[in-house]
Amino acid sequence: MSFSLKGHVALVTGSSTGLGKQIAFALGKAGAKVCLNYAHNWEKAEATFAEFRGAGCQGIVVRADVTDAGQIQSMISEVEEKLGAVDILTVNATPDQPQKPIEDYDWDFYQKMIDFFIKSPFLLTKAVLGGMKQSKWGRIINIGSEVFQTGVPNFSAYVAAKGGQIGWTRSMAKELAPFGITVNIVNPGWIPVERHENDPQAMKDAYLAGIPAGRWGVPKDVADAVLYFASEESAFVSGQTLCVNGAHTPW
Repeated sequence: MSFSLKGHVALVTGSSTGLGKQIAFALGKAGAKVCLNYAHNWEKAEATFAEFRGAGCQGIVVRADVTDAGQIQSMISEVEEKLGAVDILTVNATPDQPQKPIEDYDWDFYQKMIDFFIKSPFLLTKAVLGGMKQSKWGRIINIGSEVFQTGVPNFSAYVAAKGGQIGWTRSMAKELAPFGITVNIVNPGWIPVERHENDPQAMKDAYLAGIPAGRWGVPKDVADAVLYFASEESAFVSGQTLCVNGAHTPW
């Protein structure tokens, strides 16, 4: 089945690299006009956007810290002016996530995780919700992680924040359903992208050995799940957590 997003406007946060890049491309190829977002590396964002346009996709690229309310509002205003009202929001941006025993974390790090995975979805949704309610159509898609299901040790700040993100998704799904707006979350397994290049090979081998499907996930696997949640075909699916991890968490 080919999902068409023609006539829609999507925002994908943290989309100059990794999973976000593949998600932006998938939505763009399906016909949506897409705002690609980045926070720091303009050269990388510029190269990604050139590739995006080269693939026949339409959109813009905007720099914004998606944990900052003022920068979010400026970005949304630019998107509305150049593309139209955002009706597909994919919350993907993420900071570094070092694994440490709890004694080595401090509250500032915990707060950073909360800012990215609870504060950011909250601020972004508030910024686009008016247009979605007006049109009686909207898709909010959070990118979570299987770590909430697996309870990874030495990862407490990230796991806790991702759990909060799932709870927020479920609550918002019920709140926004009467307005034709769905809210879902895609929980990828460990899918190596650019930021995993220096991870220990032994750790990678151990994880791969535990995937029943017998292969690594790739960014397209996640992008395809997001594309479904963004489509008209998923209109009666909301509040759901979809793990994309080759049966690593079959629950």
